[in-house]
Amino acid sequence: MKNFPRALVLGGFVTAMPLLRAVYAPIPDQDQGKDLTVNVKAAISYDSNLFGSAHGAVDSMIYSLSPRVIYNRSLTDQTFFSAGYGLTIDHFDNRPGDKTLDSHDATLRLAHAFNKSTTIDVNEMYMISRNPESLLPGVAGADPRVLNPDQSFNRNQLDGRFTTPLNAKASTTVKARSVYFDYRNAVLGRSLDRIENLYGVAGDYAILPEFKAVAEYRHQDVYYSKQGEIKNKRSEYLMGGVDYAIARKLSLSSRVGVEWRERAAERDVTAPFAEFSAKYDYTEKSFFVAGFGYNLEETSDTARFNDTKAKRIFVNVQHSLTALIVASGSATYEPSTLQARRGFSNIDENTVRLGGALSYLPTKNWILTVSGDYDRTKSDDAVRNLKRKRAAISATYTF
Repeated sequence: MKNFPRALVLGGFVTAMPLLRAVYAPIPDQDQGKDLTVNVKAAISYDSNLFGSAHGAVDSMIYSLSPRVIYNRSLTDQTFFSAGYGLTIDHFDNRPGDKTLDSHDATLRLAHAFNKSTTIDVNEMYMISRNPESLLPGVAGADPRVLNPDQSFNRNQLDGRFTTPLNAKASTTVKARSVYFDYRNAVLGRSLDRIENLYGVAGDYAILPEFKAVAEYRHQDVYYSKQGEIKNKRSEYLMGGVDYAIARKLSLSSRVGVEWRERAAERDVTAPFAEFSAKYDYTEKSFFVAGFGYNLEETSDTARFNDTKAKRIFVNVQHSLTALIVASGSATYEPSTLQARRGFSNIDENTVRLGGALSYLPTKNWILTVSGDYDRTKSDDAVRNLKRKRAAISATYTF
């Protein structure tokens, strides 16, 4: 998706830690006190590799305008509703084909507390991304000036979560997610268009008020629109872990387990699964988040590979330098092994993603930001190598 910059700005980061989820998501400072918020962002940026090519990269200056409308409302004392729509118009100085692209995103959220402990939370997000932030390794080919690959896509994601207590110390959570990918390019669409459905149920037991043991089961189905008979997958997950609020400002979460994956027309596989994360809020507007994950993921080359065994180590930090200046940064390291289909060989690759931003808030209406991002993928397959640098200056005004 188009999300420039990647670095965290003004607390806009939601971790995957179950401990940190709440019934109502925090509303940004600039949105508080009013139901309807309108903001407009203007940016000038530079991208060194528009198509994510291994060779012959196309670079360009980009001029962007991004208006957004956000509606937040407590319908009752127990029900919260939120909706948003954003438009991004990007104009490129140097881009083969279309030089002006429009991207869209829309969100809906409904959260309801039946009582103090029983809650339901439903989120819907739809996007049309014409200038993707994360490009697909190996897709651009050797000369994007000739191929001009269009990696634009539509994505729809629906999330639901229901939590209720079983007794004074135990509770259960039922959750579901459905994600749909639809690529604009016909060739990419035949390879990558798919639906991923994930269902799960988790139970936790409070050994101590601040220490919970958790057991969880998940089921995943991956359905491809084309050639599903050789690409579809089904997985069962079983895992356990803990959620630990060590102190008011420090939280830890862990999940360790196993995944049993059935592959259509290919060998089945059993793989470990792991999620670890920690968050430390050391001041009101400053925090540090770190984590590690290991699991199987879909690959951008479905002709040669079944999926990817991916490790992910990440660090995110936001630090309030003064009352008006906020610095933020993110770093991710992703070593992975692409699991080959019959007749092909596995390949190893690693990806590094770095982002940083410095934001100045002169008034409650203005945010001025300088940011930069760096992506690099090194692969055993040279055509999958990628290096991309981006830098931007932006100003956002909230009405």
